[in-house]
Amino acid sequence: MVEATESQNRPDLRALFLGFSSVGLSGFGGVLPFARRTLVEERKWMSAEEFNAQLGLCQFLPGPNVVNLAVVVGKRYCGLPGAIAAPLGLLAGPFVIVLLLGLLYDHYGSLPLAQSMLRGIAAVGCGLLFAMAWRMGAAIKGKSYFLPFTALTVAAIAGLRWPMPIVMVAGLVLSGGVAYWKLGRK
Repeated sequence: MVEATESQNRPDLRALFLGFSSVGLSGFGGVLPFARRTLVEERKWMSAEEFNAQLGLCQFLPGPNVVNLAVVVGKRYCGLPGAIAAPLGLLAGPFVIVLLLGLLYDHYGSLPLAQSMLRGIAAVGCGLLFAMAWRMGAAIKGKSYFLPFTALTVAAIAGLRWPMPIVMVAGLVLSGGVAYWKLGRK
């Protein structure tokens, strides 16, 4: 049944390019919530758990998380050509738009109206990020023993201002130990 569902939702190069193009053109300042909605809810290329696992890997790798995710998803379905097509689709449209917006900002950026618009867009981006975090948290039902890692990570980075690489390695070791202890005993 799982194989039938995966082959039914298996994208080709064109679908990868267009799917990630729609993700890239959906956001301003961050498209992770749009990537989740597209990949998990709309196109069903991944389950919520797969998305969380792949995003965790992509956050651990250097570079932009969503670009890393595009490479991973593209490679998963179409190999090297997919690993090229997906991030190209993700970045091509926004690249052109940013060039045009840069020209507009250079000319009109000092106007109070432009500054107010940018503050409003930042608030919307913040709301989208919180909504995506809520949905990702809902996808780990039955694995609530990992939730304290969220609080510890926020406390270590935001509160204690520890360097992110140290927090990531410590989180990897601790969560790996908990997973081994919880899942290895079954």
